[in-house]
Amino acid sequence: VQLQASGGGSVQAGGSLRLSCKASGTNFRLFGMDWYRQAPGNQREWVATVSSSGTTTYLDSVRGRFTISRDNIRRTLYLQMDSLKPEDTAVYYCHILSYWGQGTLVTVSS
Repeated sequence: VQLQASGGGSVQAGGSLRLSCKASGTNFRLFGMDWYRQAPGNQREWVATVSSSGTTTYLDSVRGRFTISRDNIRRTLYLQMDSLKPEDTAVYYCHILSYWGQGTLVTVSS
C-alpha cells in the first residue's frame, strides 16, 4: 500500500487549504481512512475519519472548519481546511489500515 499526500503550504489565519492523499495497492473503497497531524514538539493526533460508507467524525477543535471526504473512483482522500488558525500548524498525515502517507506540512501564520 502506498499513500501519497499533497496540498500543504503556508497561509494566513482565516485562509483555506485542501489536502489530498492518493492511495494505491489496496481495495480503497473497503476501508475507513483518517487524517492525523503532528505539531512541533507534540505527539501525533487524530484529526478526522471517513468510513467506507462515508460517515465522518472530527476532532472537536476542527469540527465545523474541516471537511474530510473521499473519492473511491479516484482512490483519493481529501481534507478541506477552512478558517485555518495558527494552532492548525502541523505536518498532516493520511492513514489507512496500518499504513501512513509521508506527511504534508501546513503552516498558518497570524
